[in-house]
Amino acid sequence: MQEDRTFADFGLHPDLVRGLADNGITHPFPIQAMTLPVALSRHDIIGQAKTGTGKTLGFGLPLLHHVLAPGDAGFADLAAPGAPQALVVAPTRELAVQVSGDLAKASTHRGIRVLTIYGGRAYEPQIETLAKGVEVVVGTPGRLLDLAAKGHLSLAHARTVVLDEADEMLDLGFLPDVEKLLALTPAGRHTMLFSATMPGAVVSLARQYMTQPTHIRAMSDDGDDRQTVAAVEQFAYRAHAMDKVEMVARILQSEGRGRTIIFTRTKRTAAKVADDLADRGFAAAPIHGDLGQGAREQALRAFRNDKVDVLVATDVAARGIDVEAVTHVINFQCPEDEKTYLHRIGRTARAGTTGVAITFVDWDDMPRWGLINKALDLGYPEPEETYSSSPHLYEQLNIPEGTRGTLPRSARTHEGLAGERLEDLGGPESRGSGRGRGRSGRDGARGGRSGERGGRGGASEGRREGGNRRRDNAESQGEQPAAAGGQGGRRRRRTTRVPGSSRGAATTD
Repeated sequence: MQEDRTFADFGLHPDLVRGLADNGITHPFPIQAMTLPVALSRHDIIGQAKTGTGKTLGFGLPLLHHVLAPGDAGFADLAAPGAPQALVVAPTRELAVQVSGDLAKASTHRGIRVLTIYGGRAYEPQIETLAKGVEVVVGTPGRLLDLAAKGHLSLAHARTVVLDEADEMLDLGFLPDVEKLLALTPAGRHTMLFSATMPGAVVSLARQYMTQPTHIRAMSDDGDDRQTVAAVEQFAYRAHAMDKVEMVARILQSEGRGRTIIFTRTKRTAAKVADDLADRGFAAAPIHGDLGQGAREQALRAFRNDKVDVLVATDVAARGIDVEAVTHVINFQCPEDEKTYLHRIGRTARAGTTGVAITFVDWDDMPRWGLINKALDLGYPEPEETYSSSPHLYEQLNIPEGTRGTLPRSARTHEGLAGERLEDLGGPESRGSGRGRGRSGRDGARGGRSGERGGRGGASEGRREGGNRRRDNAESQGEQPAAAGGQGGRRRRRTTRVPGSSRGAATTD
């Protein structure tokens, strides 16, 4: 039976199979089972699957299978032993870290050296590691190009190249950088392109840089062709800006809730919602573009280690957060479009689990929501007007009767962000990070934000990773006046210019 096949049945290197088994992974998901036979024969691939269905191992295992590790027969005979043999390009730092972690776990017994390269960290450790030798490099376009231009990174021997979340790279303006990176790799490389959606620009990129690619599209077992994951139970409510935080606080006390990600459109809203929830007793942490890399990684580690169970994020975190037991995703602000909606709710119901996605729709956002609902056929053309006291909110989301907007002291069992160390990464942001402490000792969350702003000025990767910066700048210009609940009634576009400031070049993800 196809369903009974294990990774060992595909002819993978035994050490890779053993590394997967050590992590409790023995049977492939559909996208992996479909990809492995084609990729192991080194045919170019365009892989498409719903987010959260296992694309990383779909390209990661063939990549690792064909890499020669130190000690392997033939390694010393390579043209440049220790030069990267494989390259994975990701649009965001968080996704690069997640992909690198998955590859490292799978290759534990192979001895393959995997290096993650992205902005916000000091150059020196990355340069030193490259000098010692690595087999696989995973990184974001900006820092990769910086190191290549300085002569520290050679891609001339990268026989396998993967573009992960290609549609997002195009959206963030990385197409020129991706083309430059591909030009640095051998002409006969094995190229794999993976994405949850497949717009025309991605198809054009594939035609230009790939050789007769095989298009693999993984469907669910029941033939469901909907773009959203069927295991996600979705709700939409027309909510009032002044009542949203109260609604969230009650939803967070629903029965069976595990880790939760709350998405906002603006950095200021993310910071304020996280602070408001912390004031109400919840272990919440923000992650957005105004935080230095150290503070962002601190928040993600706290989330993964269950010291924080509520992460409040802008869309920069919609890609790359692959954390177990995320049961709820809350769209505090309506997504910009259906693709953003898909990637947000894709943080839950991953790897065969189930989840709940809740979207708050402001009155002003009804036209935008109408387009999202129509494109995805969600069945909520007119979200029901809902308040924190609405009976149907309690009933639909399993909120215990009598729940109020403050977490009882007896339920405050998480350490919070202060329980996770803020690491000094030595990057440009570190010069300002950690100057202040937010209330309740939340390093890097509130007080740390002001300090990190001072250190963002000279980051060359800030100029490189222009797509993320553009998104952050758009967030800043579109921010809403602060009010209870983190929003005002009507958005006001505002741009502030500071003479002699370089902040615009440093607001980067």
